Amino acid sequence: MVTATPLDIVALGEAMIEFNQTNADARAYVQGFGGDTSNALIAAVRQGAKGGYITKLGDDTFGRMLLQLWHDEDVDTEGVAIDAAAPTGTYFVNHGTHGHTFSYLRAGSAASQIRPTDVPAALVERARILHVSGISQAISASATDTVFHAINVARAAQIKVSYDPNLRLKLWPIDRARAIICATIPLTDYFLPSLDDVRLVCGGDDPAAILNWCQRLGARTVVLKMGKEGSWVSKGEARTRIMAYPVEAVDATGAGDCFDGSLLARFAAGDDVVTAARWASAAAALTTTGYGAVAPLPTADRVAHFLAGGAMNVSASKQSA
Repeated sequence: MVTATPLDIVALGEAMIEFNQTNADARAYVQGFGGDTSNALIAAVRQGAKGGYITKLGDDTFGRMLLQLWHDEDVDTEGVAIDAAAPTGTYFVNHGTHGHTFSYLRAGSAASQIRPTDVPAALVERARILHVSGISQAISASATDTVFHAINVARAAQIKVSYDPNLRLKLWPIDRARAIICATIPLTDYFLPSLDDVRLVCGGDDPAAILNWCQRLGARTVVLKMGKEGSWVSKGEARTRIMAYPVEAVDATGAGDCFDGSLLARFAAGDDVVTAARWASAAAALTTTGYGAVAPLPTADRVAHFLAGGAMNVSASKQSA
Protein backbone atom coordinates (compact mmCIF):
# COMPACT_ATOMS: atom_id res chain seq x y z
CA MET A 1 0.00 0.00 0.00
CA VAL A 2 1.38 3.41 -1.04
CA THR A 3 1.01 6.16 1.57
CA ALA A 4 0.23 9.64 0.19
CA THR A 5 2.90 12.24 0.86
CA PRO A 6 1.97 14.63 3.70
CA LEU A 7 1.60 18.27 2.68
CA ASP A 8 2.30 21.42 4.65
CA ILE A 9 -0.28 23.60 2.88
CA VAL A 10 -3.29 23.03 0.67
CA ALA A 11 -4.82 26.14 -0.91
CA LEU A 12 -8.17 26.61 -2.63
CA GLY A 13 -9.22 29.29 -5.08
CA GLU A 14 -8.95 30.61 -8.63
CA ALA A 15 -5.74 30.78 -10.61
CA MET A 16 -5.56 32.94 -13.73
CA ILE A 17 -3.33 33.97 -16.58
CA GLU A 18 -1.81 37.42 -16.05
CA PHE A 19 -0.87 40.07 -18.61
CA ASN A 20 1.26 42.72 -16.89
CA GLN A 21 1.93 46.08 -18.53
CA THR A 22 5.58 47.01 -19.01
CA ASN A 23 6.93 50.50 -18.46
CA ALA A 24 8.71 50.54 -21.81
CA ASP A 25 5.53 50.58 -23.90
CA ALA A 26 2.04 51.13 -22.52
CA ARG A 27 0.68 48.67 -25.11
CA ALA A 28 3.14 45.90 -24.27
CA TYR A 29 2.28 43.22 -21.72
CA VAL A 30 4.31 40.41 -20.21
CA GLN A 31 2.45 37.14 -19.75
CA GLY A 32 2.53 35.69 -16.26
CA PHE A 33 0.32 33.91 -13.75
CA GLY A 34 -1.89 35.04 -10.88
CA GLY A 35 -4.65 34.20 -8.46
CA ASP A 36 -4.14 35.05 -4.81
CA THR A 37 -4.16 31.61 -3.22
CA SER A 38 -2.12 30.09 -6.05
CA ASN A 39 0.44 32.89 -5.68
CA ALA A 40 0.62 32.28 -1.93
CA LEU A 41 1.04 28.55 -2.40
CA ILE A 42 3.85 28.96 -4.94
CA ALA A 43 5.59 31.41 -2.59
CA ALA A 44 5.38 28.81 0.17
CA VAL A 45 6.67 25.99 -2.03
CA ARG A 46 9.58 28.07 -3.31
CA GLN A 47 10.53 28.58 0.33
CA GLY A 48 10.56 24.92 1.22
CA ALA A 49 6.97 23.96 2.00
CA LYS A 50 5.12 21.08 0.35
CA GLY A 51 1.82 22.20 -1.14
CA GLY A 52 -1.25 21.21 -3.11
CA TYR A 53 -3.94 23.22 -4.90
CA ILE A 54 -7.70 22.83 -5.31
CA THR A 55 -9.42 24.57 -8.22
CA LYS A 56 -11.08 24.10 -11.61
CA LEU A 57 -9.54 25.06 -14.96
CA GLY A 58 -10.90 25.33 -18.45
CA ASP A 59 -9.94 22.71 -21.01
CA ASP A 60 -7.94 25.34 -22.88
CA THR A 61 -4.43 26.62 -23.54
CA PHE A 62 -4.44 28.85 -20.44
CA GLY A 63 -5.54 25.97 -18.23
CA ARG A 64 -2.73 23.80 -19.56
CA MET A 65 -0.26 26.62 -18.95
CA LEU A 66 -1.30 26.75 -15.29
CA LEU A 67 -1.00 22.99 -14.94
CA GLN A 68 2.51 23.23 -16.35
CA LEU A 69 3.33 26.05 -13.94
CA TRP A 70 2.30 23.95 -10.94
CA HIS A 71 4.19 20.97 -12.29
CA ASP A 72 7.31 23.12 -12.66
CA GLU A 73 6.85 24.50 -9.13
CA ASP A 74 6.31 21.01 -7.64
CA VAL A 75 2.73 21.72 -6.56
CA ASP A 76 0.44 18.72 -6.04
CA THR A 77 -2.45 19.00 -8.55
CA GLU A 78 -4.62 16.13 -7.28
CA GLY A 79 -7.27 18.71 -6.42
CA VAL A 80 -7.32 20.39 -9.86
CA ALA A 81 -10.35 19.50 -12.02
CA ILE A 82 -10.97 20.35 -15.68
CA ASP A 83 -14.25 21.89 -16.85
CA ALA A 84 -14.63 21.59 -20.62
CA ALA A 85 -17.64 23.93 -20.61
CA ALA A 86 -15.98 26.98 -19.00
CA PRO A 87 -12.82 29.04 -19.64
CA THR A 88 -9.77 29.71 -17.51
CA GLY A 89 -9.82 33.27 -16.16
CA THR A 90 -7.42 36.04 -17.22
CA TYR A 91 -6.56 39.52 -15.98
CA PHE A 92 -4.53 42.57 -16.99
CA VAL A 93 -2.35 44.77 -14.77
CA ASN A 94 -1.80 48.43 -15.70
CA HIS A 95 0.64 50.77 -13.97
CA GLY A 96 0.23 54.50 -13.39
CA THR A 97 1.14 57.33 -11.07
CA HIS A 98 -1.27 56.03 -8.41
CA GLY A 99 -0.07 52.43 -8.47
CA HIS A 100 -1.42 49.41 -10.30
CA THR A 101 -4.96 48.64 -11.46
CA PHE A 102 -6.54 45.35 -12.52
CA SER A 103 -8.95 44.45 -15.32
CA TYR A 104 -10.47 40.96 -15.15
CA LEU A 105 -11.95 38.53 -17.68
CA ARG A 106 -13.20 35.93 -15.23
CA ALA A 107 -17.02 35.92 -15.36
CA GLY A 108 -18.22 32.35 -15.77
CA SER A 109 -14.72 30.95 -15.35
CA ALA A 110 -14.17 27.28 -14.62
CA ALA A 111 -13.02 28.12 -11.08
CA SER A 112 -16.25 29.99 -10.39
CA GLN A 113 -18.12 26.73 -11.14
CA ILE A 114 -16.42 24.90 -8.26
CA ARG A 115 -18.70 23.11 -5.80
CA PRO A 116 -18.25 21.38 -2.44
CA THR A 117 -18.20 18.00 -4.17
CA ASP A 118 -15.05 19.14 -6.02
CA VAL A 119 -13.08 19.27 -2.76
CA PRO A 120 -11.07 16.08 -2.23
CA ALA A 121 -11.32 15.62 1.53
CA ALA A 122 -8.32 13.27 1.57
CA LEU A 123 -6.12 16.00 0.07
CA VAL A 124 -7.17 18.54 2.71
CA GLU A 125 -6.59 15.96 5.44
CA ARG A 126 -3.02 15.39 4.21
CA ALA A 127 -2.14 19.00 4.98
CA ARG A 128 -1.14 20.85 8.11
CA ILE A 129 -2.75 24.12 6.94
CA LEU A 130 -5.65 24.95 4.61
CA HIS A 131 -5.36 28.41 3.00
CA VAL A 132 -8.39 30.20 1.57
CA SER A 133 -9.35 33.78 0.76
CA GLY A 134 -12.22 36.18 0.30
CA ILE A 135 -11.62 36.03 -3.44
CA SER A 136 -12.06 32.26 -3.22
CA GLN A 137 -15.49 33.03 -1.74
CA ALA A 138 -16.45 36.01 -3.90
CA ILE A 139 -16.25 34.52 -7.40
CA SER A 140 -19.62 32.73 -7.06
CA ALA A 141 -22.17 31.49 -4.55
CA SER A 142 -21.06 27.91 -5.14
CA ALA A 143 -17.46 28.94 -4.48
CA THR A 144 -18.57 30.48 -1.18
CA ASP A 145 -20.16 27.16 -0.23
CA THR A 146 -17.04 25.30 -1.35
CA VAL A 147 -14.75 27.36 0.88
CA PHE A 148 -16.96 26.77 3.92
CA HIS A 149 -17.08 23.07 3.12
CA ALA A 150 -13.27 22.88 2.85
CA ILE A 151 -12.94 24.72 6.16
CA ASN A 152 -15.32 22.27 7.80
CA VAL A 153 -13.30 19.33 6.44
CA ALA A 154 -10.11 20.88 7.78
CA ARG A 155 -11.53 21.64 11.21
CA ALA A 156 -12.97 18.13 11.55
CA ALA A 157 -9.49 16.76 10.85
CA GLN A 158 -7.84 19.30 13.20
CA ILE A 159 -6.09 21.00 10.27
CA LYS A 160 -5.22 24.67 10.81
CA VAL A 161 -7.06 27.19 8.64
CA SER A 162 -5.49 30.35 7.20
CA TYR A 163 -7.71 33.11 5.76
CA ASP A 164 -6.95 36.32 3.87
CA PRO A 165 -10.16 38.30 3.22
CA ASN A 166 -8.55 39.97 0.17
CA LEU A 167 -11.60 42.15 -0.43
CA ARG A 168 -12.49 42.84 -4.09
CA LEU A 169 -15.65 44.93 -4.36
CA LYS A 170 -15.79 44.32 -8.12
CA LEU A 171 -16.67 40.74 -7.25
CA TRP A 172 -19.34 41.23 -4.59
CA PRO A 173 -21.18 44.02 -2.72
CA ILE A 174 -19.77 45.20 0.59
CA ASP A 175 -22.76 43.99 2.64
CA ARG A 176 -22.41 40.40 1.41
CA ALA A 177 -18.62 40.57 1.69
CA ARG A 178 -18.86 41.81 5.28
CA ALA A 179 -21.33 39.08 6.24
CA ILE A 180 -19.26 36.27 4.72
CA ILE A 181 -15.93 37.55 6.04
CA CYS A 182 -17.30 38.01 9.55
CA ALA A 183 -18.76 34.51 9.46
CA THR A 184 -15.43 33.05 8.34
CA ILE A 185 -13.09 34.75 10.82
CA PRO A 186 -14.06 32.65 13.89
CA LEU A 187 -13.54 29.45 11.88
CA THR A 188 -9.90 30.22 11.18
CA ASP A 189 -6.65 29.91 13.08
CA TYR A 190 -4.68 32.56 11.15
CA PHE A 191 -6.47 35.70 9.96
CA LEU A 192 -4.30 37.64 7.49
CA PRO A 193 -6.06 40.86 6.43
CA SER A 194 -4.58 43.93 4.80
CA LEU A 195 -5.36 47.30 6.34
CA ASP A 196 -7.06 48.60 3.18
CA ASP A 197 -9.39 45.59 3.06
CA VAL A 198 -10.34 45.22 6.69
CA ARG A 199 -10.99 48.93 7.24
CA LEU A 200 -13.83 48.67 4.70
CA VAL A 201 -15.26 45.68 6.53
CA CYS A 202 -15.04 46.93 10.10
CA GLY A 203 -15.31 50.67 9.42
CA GLY A 204 -12.17 51.73 11.30
CA ASP A 205 -8.66 52.92 10.49
CA ASP A 206 -6.75 52.57 13.75
CA PRO A 207 -4.66 49.35 13.83
CA ALA A 208 -5.35 48.80 17.55
CA ALA A 209 -9.09 49.11 17.06
CA ILE A 210 -8.95 46.81 14.04
CA LEU A 211 -7.02 44.17 15.96
CA ASN A 212 -9.54 44.44 18.81
CA TRP A 213 -12.38 44.00 16.30
CA CYS A 214 -10.73 40.91 14.80
CA GLN A 215 -10.30 39.32 18.20
CA ARG A 216 -13.85 40.12 19.27
CA LEU A 217 -15.02 38.17 16.22
CA GLY A 218 -12.97 35.17 17.35
CA ALA A 219 -9.72 35.52 15.41
CA ARG A 220 -7.05 33.49 17.20
CA THR A 221 -3.92 34.88 15.53
CA VAL A 222 -4.05 38.05 13.41
CA VAL A 223 -1.36 39.40 11.10
CA LEU A 224 -2.47 42.83 9.89
CA LYS A 225 -0.58 43.80 6.72
CA MET A 226 -0.07 47.52 6.16
CA GLY A 227 2.17 47.70 3.10
CA LYS A 228 5.01 50.17 3.50
CA GLU A 229 3.97 50.65 7.13
CA GLY A 230 4.85 47.05 7.95
CA SER A 231 2.49 44.78 9.87
CA TRP A 232 1.09 43.98 13.29
CA VAL A 233 1.04 40.51 14.80
CA SER A 234 -1.61 39.92 17.44
CA LYS A 235 -2.01 36.71 19.43
CA GLY A 236 -3.98 36.88 22.62
CA GLU A 237 -2.79 39.93 24.55
CA ALA A 238 0.62 40.05 22.85
CA ARG A 239 1.05 42.48 19.96
CA THR A 240 4.23 42.98 17.95
CA ARG A 241 4.98 45.58 15.31
CA ILE A 242 6.94 44.36 12.29
CA MET A 243 8.53 47.16 10.30
CA ALA A 244 8.68 47.01 6.50
CA TYR A 245 11.87 46.35 4.55
CA PRO A 246 12.61 49.24 2.17
CA VAL A 247 13.45 48.23 -1.41
CA GLU A 248 13.29 49.79 -4.87
CA ALA A 249 9.78 48.60 -5.67
CA VAL A 250 8.49 48.49 -9.25
CA ASP A 251 5.31 46.38 -8.96
CA ALA A 252 3.36 45.49 -5.82
CA THR A 253 1.21 42.89 -7.61
CA GLY A 254 0.97 39.81 -5.40
CA ALA A 255 3.03 41.20 -2.52
CA GLY A 256 0.32 40.39 0.01
CA ASP A 257 -0.01 36.88 -1.41
CA CYS A 258 3.75 36.43 -1.12
CA PHE A 259 3.53 37.55 2.51
CA ASP A 260 0.80 34.97 3.19
CA GLY A 261 2.65 32.08 1.56
CA SER A 262 5.98 33.00 3.13
CA LEU A 263 4.37 33.22 6.56
CA LEU A 264 2.77 29.79 6.15
CA ALA A 265 6.05 28.30 4.90
CA ARG A 266 7.78 29.49 8.05
CA PHE A 267 4.97 28.06 10.20
CA ALA A 268 5.60 24.75 8.45
CA ALA A 269 9.30 25.11 9.27
CA GLY A 270 8.49 25.57 12.96
CA ASP A 271 8.79 29.34 13.39
CA ASP A 272 6.64 31.26 15.86
CA VAL A 273 4.31 33.86 14.37
CA VAL A 274 6.56 36.88 15.04
CA THR A 275 9.64 35.26 13.50
CA ALA A 276 7.54 34.07 10.57
CA ALA A 277 6.10 37.56 10.03
CA ARG A 278 9.56 39.13 9.92
CA TRP A 279 10.59 36.62 7.26
CA ALA A 280 7.34 37.18 5.33
CA SER A 281 7.88 40.94 5.41
CA ALA A 282 11.29 40.51 3.78
CA ALA A 283 9.93 38.10 1.16
CA ALA A 284 7.05 40.45 0.29
CA ALA A 285 9.46 43.36 -0.10
CA LEU A 286 11.63 41.33 -2.47
CA THR A 287 8.71 40.35 -4.68
CA THR A 288 7.93 44.03 -5.38
CA THR A 289 11.31 44.43 -7.11
CA GLY A 290 10.08 42.49 -10.17
CA TYR A 291 7.00 42.52 -12.40
CA GLY A 292 4.09 40.13 -12.03
CA ALA A 293 2.55 38.08 -9.26
CA VAL A 294 4.58 34.87 -9.64
CA ALA A 295 7.85 35.49 -11.50
CA PRO A 296 9.49 37.57 -8.69
CA LEU A 297 8.39 35.34 -5.80
CA PRO A 298 11.68 34.69 -3.95
CA THR A 299 13.23 31.41 -2.91
CA ALA A 300 14.16 30.75 0.70
CA ASP A 301 17.85 31.24 -0.15
CA ARG A 302 17.16 34.67 -1.60
CA VAL A 303 15.17 35.77 1.46
CA ALA A 304 17.86 34.45 3.80
CA HIS A 305 20.56 36.25 1.80
CA PHE A 306 18.55 39.48 1.91
CA LEU A 307 18.10 39.23 5.68
CA ALA A 308 21.74 38.32 6.25
CA GLY A 309 22.83 41.25 4.09
CA GLY A 310 21.67 43.80 6.56
CA ALA A 311 18.52 45.87 6.09
CA MET A 312 19.83 47.68 9.16
CA ASN A 313 17.01 50.20 9.11
CA VAL A 314 14.45 47.44 9.55
CA SER A 315 13.43 46.43 13.05
CA ALA A 316 10.65 44.74 14.91
CA SER A 317 9.70 45.92 18.37
CA LYS A 318 7.06 44.94 20.86
CA GLN A 319 4.77 47.81 21.72
CA SER A 320 1.09 48.60 22.08
CA ALA A 321 -0.74 49.12 18.81
